[in-house]
Amino acid sequence: MCGITGFLLKNAAWSDEVMSQAVHEMNDTLAHRGPDDSGIWVDKTAGVAFGHRRLSILDLSPLGHQPMQSVSKRYSLIFNGEVYNHLSLREELAASGYEFRGGSDTETMLAAFEAWGIRKAVTRFIGMFAFALWDNVNRKLFLCRDRMGIKPLYYGLVSSALVFGSELKAIRAFPEISLSVDREALSLFFRHNYIPAPYSIYKEIKKLEPGMLVQFDGSGRLIDEDKYWSPSDVWDHGIRNPFLGTEEDAVVELEKILTDAVGLRMLSDVPLGALLSGGIDSSVVTALMQKQSAQPVKTFSVGFQEAAFNEAEFARKVASHLGTDHTELMVSPQNLLDAVSEMPTIWDEPFADSSQLPTLCVSRLARQSVTVCLSGDGGDELFYGYQRYQWMDSVWRQLSRFPLSVRKLLAHARHLPKELFSLLGSKGTKIHWRLEALGLESFSDLYRYFVSHHKNPATFVLGGSEPQVHPFKAIVGSDRMSDMALCDVQTYLPDDILTKVDRASMATSLEMRVPILDHRVAEFASTLPTSYKYENGKGKRVLREVLYKHVPRELVERPKMGFGVPIERWLKAELRDWAEALLDENLLRSQGYLDAGAVTKMWREYLQGQVNWNYYLWDVLMFQLWLKENHQI
Repeated sequence: MCGITGFLLKNAAWSDEVMSQAVHEMNDTLAHRGPDDSGIWVDKTAGVAFGHRRLSILDLSPLGHQPMQSVSKRYSLIFNGEVYNHLSLREELAASGYEFRGGSDTETMLAAFEAWGIRKAVTRFIGMFAFALWDNVNRKLFLCRDRMGIKPLYYGLVSSALVFGSELKAIRAFPEISLSVDREALSLFFRHNYIPAPYSIYKEIKKLEPGMLVQFDGSGRLIDEDKYWSPSDVWDHGIRNPFLGTEEDAVVELEKILTDAVGLRMLSDVPLGALLSGGIDSSVVTALMQKQSAQPVKTFSVGFQEAAFNEAEFARKVASHLGTDHTELMVSPQNLLDAVSEMPTIWDEPFADSSQLPTLCVSRLARQSVTVCLSGDGGDELFYGYQRYQWMDSVWRQLSRFPLSVRKLLAHARHLPKELFSLLGSKGTKIHWRLEALGLESFSDLYRYFVSHHKNPATFVLGGSEPQVHPFKAIVGSDRMSDMALCDVQTYLPDDILTKVDRASMATSLEMRVPILDHRVAEFASTLPTSYKYENGKGKRVLREVLYKHVPRELVERPKMGFGVPIERWLKAELRDWAEALLDENLLRSQGYLDAGAVTKMWREYLQGQVNWNYYLWDVLMFQLWLKENHQI
């Protein structure tokens, strides 16, 4: 795992010295992603500069140094991530006559590009990656991101160059760059609590979407966008080519694929371990690791004093059963509160998933012992683990029994004074939500409403408007659960979950690998009928059955807890003064981004116990903290 950055000048008018200095400064901002080595490569004639920070995982020798050139000198490559099947690809390439100098997957990639062409090579990679590739013959720059969006990549055309980087901080270090906040992206942030690709917080910069391979000519002009892997295509293909075996057959096949996915991700020349919460996903990954390891796997978990958020006991039991070398940290509220101030530096655009805090803590714990960790992310999306899937499906079945005209009439009751709903506590919140839902016209509207924080963010953001990003799409022949999962795989998974995990782990120089998101697992899951994934109120059915072969069900059968923190209590106690300062009405008005009156009203209603606006307010606070850190406003 590493960090990459660079630029392509619109006209090659800079000296070697100026180009080298510029890319050095950009590269230095990514030192946390790669503390072991730093490298740059500059081609003054072409006006291209690459920077790379290395976290050494495979081939720790200088032969793994990047930027790296192909044997023919045609290609120059910088690469963040891992290609897990590079050894089998290397055997094939060596059989055709290619002679390798070292043992890195970077060298394997370059050989594959020369032998098979860029697109074909990419489609044969199993892994997580973001790379920049310069073709010295055709004078083209290629940027590429892995299928699931595990590794990040930003890019954009600014006044004098096409710039790119693993994180925005690298792009901000480009000389004399001028960036402006994108109010459309800000509106999207307040709906989702993250900014979905292709948007970034800046108008001038985009996120490269997962599964994309893009080409630029020698002047930085975009000339081709290739979606080489698409979740919607995978879902569609899976529905048209369903798995025809029994559920037992599906369990056997899934275990086979997962075992290989986990085994490939255990390839490392440095110590590795696993994050273990005691839930289904992390437990199955840990079990399959231990099955393939001669030594006890190092596992890590964090616990909390608040019982509603503490999974440490469950992780401990699973670790004991599997015989792992388990390390546990009880995190105090102060540990988490201390981490709040780091958020805008680590996530260098607004990001408000509060589970980022414990994710950072467990990453720091693991990094004390290992350089690589495997995690269980992806199981909820691929195997229908989210409770909201069942809940929304059930709500829509109930709502659709009544004519829309009747539902809209009943929905007017939502305009009753909020104080009436607050008297009923959490029940009042649910009643108000259902009244809102009554007026929605379609299931896609219901899904969008349910997953939204701010329901109409374009009016909350001054001068804002909200574009459609990956609108809810029903695949022919699918059901509502499948459609919800597809939408999450396209947006929530890469732009929230994987963004959270990448930044938290990389802030501590820890490589995080996610075997459940091997694209072969996703493709197999898409072929399974819903009944193999969800039945009788429980998701992850076949995934559970794989786990039960290794861990007794009584150790893992429990309500899903998530990985959250007690924001609601903190904002009224330990964080109140901090929040008051950031939510100051005069400050908000002077900044000119948000409706200051609306924020003040939300804060007052929250403190008085009228409406539980804690998640909405956390979004505002994370934006304010980001603004303060990155723009000194």
